[in-house]
Amino acid sequence: MKIGVLALQGAFREHIYAFEALGVSTVAVRLPHQLEGCAGLVIPGGESTAIGKLMATYGFYEAVAQHHDAGMAVWGTCAGAILIARDVRDALPDQRTLGLMDISVRRNAYGRQVDSFEADLDVAGLDQPFRGVFIRAPWIEAVGEGVDVLSLYDDRIVAAREDDLMATTFHPELTGDPRFHRLFVEHVVGAPRR
Repeated sequence: MKIGVLALQGAFREHIYAFEALGVSTVAVRLPHQLEGCAGLVIPGGESTAIGKLMATYGFYEAVAQHHDAGMAVWGTCAGAILIARDVRDALPDQRTLGLMDISVRRNAYGRQVDSFEADLDVAGLDQPFRGVFIRAPWIEAVGEGVDVLSLYDDRIVAAREDDLMATTFHPELTGDPRFHRLFVEHVVGAPRR
């Protein structure tokens, strides 16, 4: 199994290190052809508008959609969660998303950089709380019928899953705790679609 990590901007190196610590083969994806052979793709946190513009420049919107249609799982963390959402409640006029996951998100929902924080989260499927690192984080305001809520913080959805798609509004890659990366590999990659 090989997992790709979109390496255009943001916290992609930390995701690569987390998968490698689990013994999972990874590739830093900088061009669309590098998606070939990837069972899953992580779209990392960073700046959603910057990542989105780079994705458009290099042709990633079409390539990711095609590979997902062919069975590649996708996980969006923080900015990545915005980019895989079907709806962004406060999108900029020219902001584009992949529209893969039936969720509605709000950008920078907790405030500015100075309002970043950490919190222990109860997560469905994990036996112990997970330390969430929220940096200019979005939250998920609504989910579609087929979406499972994995975690809440302060009554807001911060992690969700829809078949072979997963969204976290925080940064699991910054914690040194590999459980979300293991969850993606073992339960999201290759999951059947309803």
